[in-house]
Amino acid sequence: MERIDLTAIPLTPGIYLFKDAGGRVVYVGKAKVLRKRLASYFRPDETLTPKTRAMLRMARTVDTISTTTEKEALLLEASLIKKHRPRYNIVLRDDKQYVLFKLTTQQEWPRLTLTRKVVRDGATYFGPYTSAQAARDTWKAVHGLFRLRRCSDKAFRNRVRPCLYHYMGHCFGPCCLPVDNALYREQVSRVEMLLKGRSSELLDLLHGQMLDASEAMAFEQAAVLRDQIAAIRRTVEKQAAVLHNARDADVIGMADTGKGVALGVLFIRGGILLDTRNFFWSGLSFEEAPEVLLSFLAQFYGPQSVIPPRIVLPWALESDAAEPGREDADASGEQGAGLVALAESLADMRGGTVRIVSPGNDTENRLVTMAQTNAVEAARTAREQDVAAILAARLDLQAPPVRIEAVDVSHTSGRDTRVGMVVFMDGKPAKEHYRTYAFADEEAGGDDYAVLARWMERRLESGPPWPDLLLVDGGRGQLGAVCSVLREQGAEGLFAVASIAKARTEEGGRPDRRKGNVADAIFLPGRSNPVSMRPGSSELLFLQLVRDSVHDYSIRRHRKARAGTALAAELQRIEGVGPALAKALWTHFSSLREMADASEEQLAAVPGVGRAKAQRIRAGLAAMRTQK
Repeated sequence: MERIDLTAIPLTPGIYLFKDAGGRVVYVGKAKVLRKRLASYFRPDETLTPKTRAMLRMARTVDTISTTTEKEALLLEASLIKKHRPRYNIVLRDDKQYVLFKLTTQQEWPRLTLTRKVVRDGATYFGPYTSAQAARDTWKAVHGLFRLRRCSDKAFRNRVRPCLYHYMGHCFGPCCLPVDNALYREQVSRVEMLLKGRSSELLDLLHGQMLDASEAMAFEQAAVLRDQIAAIRRTVEKQAAVLHNARDADVIGMADTGKGVALGVLFIRGGILLDTRNFFWSGLSFEEAPEVLLSFLAQFYGPQSVIPPRIVLPWALESDAAEPGREDADASGEQGAGLVALAESLADMRGGTVRIVSPGNDTENRLVTMAQTNAVEAARTAREQDVAAILAARLDLQAPPVRIEAVDVSHTSGRDTRVGMVVFMDGKPAKEHYRTYAFADEEAGGDDYAVLARWMERRLESGPPWPDLLLVDGGRGQLGAVCSVLREQGAEGLFAVASIAKARTEEGGRPDRRKGNVADAIFLPGRSNPVSMRPGSSELLFLQLVRDSVHDYSIRRHRKARAGTALAAELQRIEGVGPALAKALWTHFSSLREMADASEEQLAAVPGVGRAKAQRIRAGLAAMRTQK
């Protein structure tokens, strides 16, 4: 990238976005002073990190966005990284992968549930747990120990007799039985103590109550308390006390593996090591670790995650030491200043003080070392099972694919054609990015190749984020239809494209997955022979999973469209309902039953339906239900 005119860059906090020749964002950065920070990228090559040199070779332009404060820049940077997923940033999935316990202490009859999002609603949250199965096992154990309600608020309000859990002795039945609220709150308090890691304190309390009950000759109550004590000991026996001050903290360790940077997080709650999480970024050098660390923190913690009051880093990031007037802004100074802004931002999200510090004693140093060791071991295992890296080698990709889009066509004799697109991020389905493209019958005509070509045009019109790999369900013909549009639009090379065709029999050449025939063919543009992939290999199984996902998704969308066509025709029998209004009704309601159960107010809320027409529609739907 050629040196830019720095005088045109403002002297304000903000965000900068490096873009490649195709306009795709390849790196997003934050700066306390934009001009000084961008100037640091145009120093001699030997002073830059390998990743920065590689990024500048790909970059062609840079855009800037000014902000009022550095805190605003920090939040905007994290948002843009999640949106664009730039190749040269570290990119994390959001915190929905972590499971939390939610105790609705603000309610009269609190309830313990599992969730993946923190909502500032007055409830108390515990976690996070990286294993959903471990969290569910703990949840079941807690309900076996303490008789809290399980039913939802709606079921609780409408229940007329106790549920099965009450008769099993797992619930007091406050929904419809006279239950002492003080007794119920006592159980809630014990659940809080257990989940906060105060198990020893809870055991002492229960042991004292058991002795009191025994002395009062209340032997049944003493037996219940005895069983609770034994069950709690079994539940917490695997937990390790690592801090003696019952502090909540996250401890982060980083290590250089020789093939990339590994990072580990220890989740410590109430002085107990609750869980761990490890990350690995291949190809990064350890001199980039401070930048990686700051970017990780900005993405890892958010408004819907549990933020502890103390976050321990493996080392202290330097304060802003850049000399006034220097054009080559000190990167470490930027990182130190960014850490201050990050702590302020996290404190706002948490509603309390958040300290981001280096190890303050031997215990915290030992925990940082533990996090580093865990991260290195996890990185070694991850490299052995890194399907994305294997795919990159097999398909001649420049880097392991992060965002994979897959596309498939579904129709019935050319009618109700739907093209489904599914998205996988970091090897996992990202259902919020799934899309359905509808094509009119006269536009499709049953020609899958033409439909795919038209879909490719519409996908290019929709713009980024672009995939690292587009997987087409089909053979050479489907692949050629997509690639021809990319060539015509001058977008060839914007992203990698491949197709996957089902295995075929030797005799008739028809697709057949029976009798162990799983060697599906993978085709690449400009290559006559399919890519060699061993049947049953991890990379082929992954591509088959992606293909099966988009195949099932497109069929479901087509079937819904076909059902909608039939329903729309039936709706047009009602006076005053034409094709456009029938389509609007079908779009607004998911089924005929839901439409028939809707009130006049709900029907009138559909665009094009007034009060009078809603009455006619409701009467017509009632008549249709009677006929059936």
